[in-house]
This record gives sequence, structure tokens and C-alpha cells, in this order.
Amino acid sequence: MVSPDSLQALLAAVAAGEISPQLAAEQFQRQAPYTAVGSFAKLDGDRQQRTGFPEVIWGQDKTPAQLIEIFPILAQKAAVAMATRITLPIFNEIQPYLPQLRYYEPARICALGTPQPQPMGKITLLTAGTADLPVAEEAAVTAELMGFRVERLWDVGVAGIQRLLRHQDLIAAADVLIVVAGMEGALPSVVGGLAACPVIAVPTSIGYGASFGGITPLLGMLNSCAAGLGVVNIDNGFGAAILAGQILRTAHRLHRRLNSGSEGDR
Repeated sequence: MVSPDSLQALLAAVAAGEISPQLAAEQFQRQAPYTAVGSFAKLDGDRQQRTGFPEVIWGQDKTPAQLIEIFPILAQKAAVAMATRITLPIFNEIQPYLPQLRYYEPARICALGTPQPQPMGKITLLTAGTADLPVAEEAAVTAELMGFRVERLWDVGVAGIQRLLRHQDLIAAADVLIVVAGMEGALPSVVGGLAACPVIAVPTSIGYGASFGGITPLLGMLNSCAAGLGVVNIDNGFGAAILAGQILRTAHRLHRRLNSGSEGDR
């Protein structure tokens, strides 16, 4: 933690002209607060202030006892405390100790708290197939827990492309799109050729042997001829949602700045 004395000394040095505000900010960041949990975790206390969303628990490789200790501390620091990749048996084991904990089964996410609605934009999600739903729901639930409005469109892959083309109005109206696909990973390229907004592609590990556990769709998306397509890691619905949120948050901040500048010019 940053002690009151060290913070006061840092501010005094800036006021006296001994160090620049930029250098002071860098020093403050190096002393950013964290909370130790036993000997196994150090929770990042100001991640929400830095990035717009608090620290999230990677649940897959943590023990129930560790989760039970971490959750209440995160819940004290932010409106929402969440963990990804939580199986139903693990949730059933920890829920008696955390009675308010909610479980989102398709997404494999559990969470405490109530999201604060975000005033900017909407995140629209598409999947190529029904088998991609766990990854897509991880993205959708993450976005909802961030406070964003979410629209879902499932099972519109290129094998029956008429299903996608019937929803071109939804694509045209989107603020940011997350497109989830396995197999050969073609859907994001098609959507990228139709959309006027940012498109985030998520390759999944769904497919026959030559998909190599998601490597084939990943490479297909990285080699897309649709300009401006962004690609996250295999099965990383969470990362796609965080990126989509950052895009909308940045656009909202720029919009406010432009409006503020326009008003100042009048």
C-alpha cells in the first residue's frame, strides 16, 4: 500500500518543483496498492482505476479454499468480483461459504455484486456454431458484468450463410462485434467484410483433428483479408469482452472530449 506519509512527500516534491508531475505519476504507479491474501495471492487494488475494470480471478487452477479467501476481498474493492473457468462442482463447493455468489453455467463464470451500467454503446456477439457457445457466453457474461448492453446471435456460421445474411441489419447497427468460431474460422472474415465497426475474432478449439485444437481457426483469422480484424487467443472469450469494453470506453471518452472542446469554442 502507498502510505499517507510517502504520498504527502511525493506531492510536496511536485509542489516544490523538485520532480515533474509525470515522474511523480510513474513513482506512484510503482507503489500501486495490493492486498496480500495468505502467501498465495496479491490482489491488485487499483486495477479498476487504471483499466476501467477490476481484477478478475482465473478460477481454473485455484483451489476452493483459495477462491473462498479471495472473493470477499475483491468484493470489498469493486462493484463486481468475478472468476472465470469455474466448473459447477467447484461452484457447489464454495457457494455455501459465499451465499450471494451467482453461477453462469454456460460461461463457467461466478460472480458477486451488481454491475454498474455503462452509458456507452453495445457489444454484439455472433457464433459460427452452437458448440462455440461456452466461449461466446464467457464473452457475453463478462461484458454484462462490466455493465455493457449485450446482444447475442448464435449459430450463423458460413456453412449456412443465409442465416447470417438475414441479420445484416444487426451487423450494420453494431458498435463493436465479437465473432466466435472454430473449424476453419471463416465467420469473422465474412462479418469483417460487412461491418463498419471494430470486429474482434475469437478462435475456439472446436473442430476435427486438422483444426489442431484451435490453431487452424487462429491462423485463418490472423490471415484474414478483411481489413482491421482483431484476433484474441484461442477460447479467450473473456479477453475479447475486455477489449470490446475498452474500445467502447475509449470512444465514449473521445466523444466527451470532442463535445467539451466544441462547447468551449462557442
